[in-house]
Amino acid sequence: METGILLESGTNELEILEFRVGNNYYGINVAKIREIISYHTPTPIPNSDPRIEGIFMPRDEIISIIDLAEVMHLEKTDVRTNDMYIVTNFNQLNTAFHVNGVLGIHRVSWSDIVKPDSTINTAGEGMATGIIRIDDKLIIILDFEKIVSEINPETGLKVSDVEHMKNRSRNETPILIAEDSSLLSKMIVNCLEQAGYTNITTTDNGQECWNKLQQYQKEGTINESVSCIITDIEMPQMDGHRLTKLVKESDYFKHIPLIIFSSLVNEEMRRKGEQLGADAQLSKPEIGELVGAIDRLIGNVNA
Repeated sequence: METGILLESGTNELEILEFRVGNNYYGINVAKIREIISYHTPTPIPNSDPRIEGIFMPRDEIISIIDLAEVMHLEKTDVRTNDMYIVTNFNQLNTAFHVNGVLGIHRVSWSDIVKPDSTINTAGEGMATGIIRIDDKLIIILDFEKIVSEINPETGLKVSDVEHMKNRSRNETPILIAEDSSLLSKMIVNCLEQAGYTNITTTDNGQECWNKLQQYQKEGTINESVSCIITDIEMPQMDGHRLTKLVKESDYFKHIPLIIFSSLVNEEMRRKGEQLGADAQLSKPEIGELVGAIDRLIGNVNA
């Protein structure tokens, strides 16, 4: 199945691939998908995490396979007729996910995606990043980054990259963050605070961030309230590309440095970010490089 469908940048749209695991329906952002291939028996790895089904080599690259039924504690079946591997690329890593069927691609708006409340994602422990109704079905968009990082924590933020920055001088430059994952938001704030940046405001998505900017504009405090914006790409209500477009097309906000910090920063996404005017784009594991980009863009000579 071809997944390389390009969308105009900054429209707040995305394409969701609907797939099935057991009798449940889930979704993944097409931007994360490298390819979809038919199931074939994987090569098991001795003493591996039980969620790792094995490995396979579709070309000249070994790719690990994660069994989503095992991850979500769903009943498994021995019938493999419609099973597929969704091969993804994010956080600079290629990973395959074993699913029981692929149903199709839907173009939707981020504004139609609802962020799960605390009854679904208790204390940030859930696996859903969003929920959307498609054809009278509720499709749960899974947090694939979290699934991978729980199996291999080294794929998450490289917190060790900022440990040597603990003795840097305190910096009160105001930073505004748009990040829908509460866990990642806290980790980013902690890392920036270690690097000396202590004046940080967080928002849960691009819409909240945009509302905050408009509030500052109305109050006449934009220059005192925001000197740098950091945004994820994938977020319900408004994504990071739409936020970037709005900021860089605004006479009030376009002077503010904006950094895209996302697991989705690949070659194609980088081109989109450049077209929209992003000042820097970094892949999410590279928290040390994020600090370096902030230093450069705000002119932190004491870094």
